[in-house]
Amino acid sequence: MTWRVGVDAGGTFTDVCFFNEETGELEVTKVSSTPSDPSRAVIAGVTNVLGSGAPDKAVTYFAHGSTVATNALIQKRGVETGLITTQGFRDLLELGRQKRPHLYDLQVDKPEPLVPRDRRLEVTERLLHDGTIVDALNEEEVRAAVRQLKAQGVQSIAICFLYSFVNGDHEQRVEQIVKEEHPDAFVTSSYAVMPEFREYERLSTVVVNAYLGPVMKTYLDRLGPDLKDAGIDVHPHINQSNGGVISFDTAADMPVRTVLSGPSSGIVGATYVSGLSGFDDLITFDMGGTSTDVSLIRQGRPGLSSEAEVEGYPVKTPMLDIRAVGAGGGSIAWIDSGGHLKVGPQSAGANPGPVCYGLGNEEPTVTDANVVLQTLNPTHLLNGRMPIDQSASIAAIDRLADRLGLDRMTTAQGIIRVVVANMARAIRVISVQRGYDPRDFTLVAFGGAGPLHASLLAKELEIPRVLVPEVPGLLCALGLLVSDLRTDYSMTRLLDADASAIPFVREVIADLKGRADSWFTLEEIPLSQRQYRVAVDMRYKGQNYELPVEVPAGEVSEALIAELRAGFDKAHEQFYGYAAPDDPVQFVTFRLEAVGMVRKAEMRPSPMAGPDPAAAKTGERPVYFPDLGGFVETSLYDRAKLQPGNELVGPAIVDQLDATTVILPGQTAVVDTYRNLIISTD
Repeated sequence: MTWRVGVDAGGTFTDVCFFNEETGELEVTKVSSTPSDPSRAVIAGVTNVLGSGAPDKAVTYFAHGSTVATNALIQKRGVETGLITTQGFRDLLELGRQKRPHLYDLQVDKPEPLVPRDRRLEVTERLLHDGTIVDALNEEEVRAAVRQLKAQGVQSIAICFLYSFVNGDHEQRVEQIVKEEHPDAFVTSSYAVMPEFREYERLSTVVVNAYLGPVMKTYLDRLGPDLKDAGIDVHPHINQSNGGVISFDTAADMPVRTVLSGPSSGIVGATYVSGLSGFDDLITFDMGGTSTDVSLIRQGRPGLSSEAEVEGYPVKTPMLDIRAVGAGGGSIAWIDSGGHLKVGPQSAGANPGPVCYGLGNEEPTVTDANVVLQTLNPTHLLNGRMPIDQSASIAAIDRLADRLGLDRMTTAQGIIRVVVANMARAIRVISVQRGYDPRDFTLVAFGGAGPLHASLLAKELEIPRVLVPEVPGLLCALGLLVSDLRTDYSMTRLLDADASAIPFVREVIADLKGRADSWFTLEEIPLSQRQYRVAVDMRYKGQNYELPVEVPAGEVSEALIAELRAGFDKAHEQFYGYAAPDDPVQFVTFRLEAVGMVRKAEMRPSPMAGPDPAAAKTGERPVYFPDLGGFVETSLYDRAKLQPGNELVGPAIVDQLDATTVILPGQTAVVDTYRNLIISTD
């Protein structure tokens, strides 16, 4: 038998998904993550399924979603990094855009620069905006700067010149000098990482890449041989923030592309399984132990963003448009100075975790509230592998209730209502505030805690249906098995969006496609499996921000320019509520998405078995539903025994290894042919 393997290493659990290419069978497992060395949990999860690398489970594909880069940035565990930049610009890293992180908080501090001032060195070089050399690169100054950084113990060097996005020759020459003077250093340049205008964001991105580079390289250099020892002797891949996968070698050079690696694979998985069931307009809801990630998908295409802020550091690299909020199962309930109940963003994390885990935490969390309400099993989770201490949860909720002057159940229900309100607010940001009505979408719930709260969240937002995948807690791992190879290229060229731009647009697109073809060749992607998607960021002349518009396939002509102009006006009206069709428009940054189509895990439909779910019923337990006046005996079902066609009437609880799904009173659910649970909420 041949298997495809996806591994998603999260903060609490590492999820492993094996897909049998011959039978379509899924085999999944969860192991505790090992934050000090995530590769140990990856290998443990793989060997749990593979055993000792048995020949009857030959692995043909391996993909990995990693939080290594993200955690290193959050925890400031990168390496000693230096910067070489244009004379006069060493302080740009601290000056930034001169914006306060919080407008009305005069005490808040910006994050410390990843490169202190004494390791930010300037050299003589200067280009004009069109790439013309004004001051040639002073190579002696460069050599002196590299030697100084080497003497300071720098392990990684970032290079960022003012107009390198137009002409990268100076940065390329500095790279060569660094390799001559400090061959052990990791070196990265802005022309390769992000050849776009806006110098602060470009500088921040290349510095983040340099800061994380050796950390990622060390991790991947260790993981690769360990995978071979475990019986996985294939070319491994790692997931990117844009939802595609790249080789370990590329990820080692460009770790900044992986800062949202884990959440993005969940979006890909959600898009895939929902598409099989006929739903293309989606709001994804990924709730884990610490945070919730939400995203909006239109017509089966996840939204893309070209910039994000991670721990206060701007990162400008293509990534799926995901909004995160500090609301997870481990989010702590607390009382603010005004006596109001709050939930999160503080989290009990994986260790000590919620009070019911019995690992030392005494502050009530969302999970503890669910244990008290008995929407979660009050005795155990993970099919009995994790014991739960309900009495500890009750004691913690009671302490909070006494301070609020409320009873136990009102307090527990209040915690759930507050966290649902927090998540609903995040969804309104990506939908209502961008001109979309949540009632036109399907809510796709995954992550360990997503299905537990999805019905309440859908009710809050009047979303008509919820889709819960077959393995919601492991959807990020499954998403890795349906991801294509992908990379992105960009180039800034400020052009008036009229006929005069035609020759320049042709030249830019040809250049981007040439770079993509080189990558395709390196990755050994045949011509028949190559796809290109081109877009351009556009703005009205005088604006300072752009909107992306897809470039249709075909010859660049006056008709295509007119089509792009019309597309921009439409996008502007969608996003801002108005358009100005008579105002001049500019092309700003051209983007090309290069996709190498690879063989994917193919989910197969199962035959319908009829509406009666009695064979999957495991019993009943009292669950607290305030709309019904208190505890109500609620039917319990084993997700593994539910068959396509089975219909459930709420209130009901569906249990499985990786998640618990709640169907509220008045709601109904049906299992479709792909074993997705479709909950009707209206």
